[in-house]
Amino acid sequence: MDIVIRTEGRAGRMTLNRPKALNALTADMLVAAEQALDAWRKDDTVEVVIIDALGDKAFSAGGDIADLYAQGIAGNHQFGRDFWRQEYRLNLKVATYPKPVVVFMQGFTMGGGVGLACHASHRIVGETSQVAMPECGIGLIPDVGGSFLLARGPGAVGAYLGLTGTRMNAADAIYATFADVFVPEAAWDTLKTGLIDTADLAAIDAAKAPADGGSLAGLQDQIDTHFDHSDLGQIAIGLDATDSAFSASTIKRLAKGSPLAQACGLQAIRAAKGGDIATALRREYRFTSRATEQGDFLEGIRAQIIDRDFAPKWLHTTKDVPQVDIDKMMAPLGADDWTMAEDHT
Repeated sequence: MDIVIRTEGRAGRMTLNRPKALNALTADMLVAAEQALDAWRKDDTVEVVIIDALGDKAFSAGGDIADLYAQGIAGNHQFGRDFWRQEYRLNLKVATYPKPVVVFMQGFTMGGGVGLACHASHRIVGETSQVAMPECGIGLIPDVGGSFLLARGPGAVGAYLGLTGTRMNAADAIYATFADVFVPEAAWDTLKTGLIDTADLAAIDAAKAPADGGSLAGLQDQIDTHFDHSDLGQIAIGLDATDSAFSASTIKRLAKGSPLAQACGLQAIRAAKGGDIATALRREYRFTSRATEQGDFLEGIRAQIIDRDFAPKWLHTTKDVPQVDIDKMMAPLGADDWTMAEDHT
């Protein structure tokens, strides 16, 4: 079983079980998770939901993109659209669930893993946690509600994280509002047992400890100076004109991503500020539904995952992406738009 679902004591338990694949999420796993949440919503014996994962390396490194690539290359673009609709429906259900959802994020929590974990009501990180939204590096925008999460970060931190794919340790994930508390990983099993036995959320606060070693707070002023723009080209110009260690490292990180995805991602993050997750997901779906047919997504996967030459041939060669190209990817889909009324129960 790629995802182990059961009830124990007062808890509904969901454990990702693909450690060799870094717990990458398949379409079947998404369906199973949603069905479990629907069942537990109506089950009075389930007072708390616990989501965790097997293996030391990852909670979940993201969605399983091998099938997305194979189907996209074969011209079956509907496969990706169906996958993202299913995934976004699960993201919304986690975010709006009427019972507490407690998630334990060891190792890599990226992309689709963020979508499953970081909309939960109680998000726990530990010593090994590495949280990121690296989608622009494969020609996708920060999705699974990522634009909504990034928009909630202090200042322009969300734009910086989303466009560069920078990884956050536990302290930075808490600072950027992707996580709530640090609990030493040695205490996780005891905490889970307590939640199963009592469903008493006070146990989380009792187990938490200070998270050390974050860097984002110290970079806040520089991040705001360079990323508080609505135009990707202006961000690039400002970084190029600045002689600092931050600008030098950021230029390198920014260079790895698809300009089209970064420009559209920036627009999505800025638009999500002050909004709600359902609207953010609808906006993200407008991009992802077109990604395998019109964008840089397949080329990004080819370069980073399939051929591993790390030399993608993006549709745009500079960060000056014409607004008309952004609008083509972000335009409403009419009857095909993702809607809360259709996908949320």
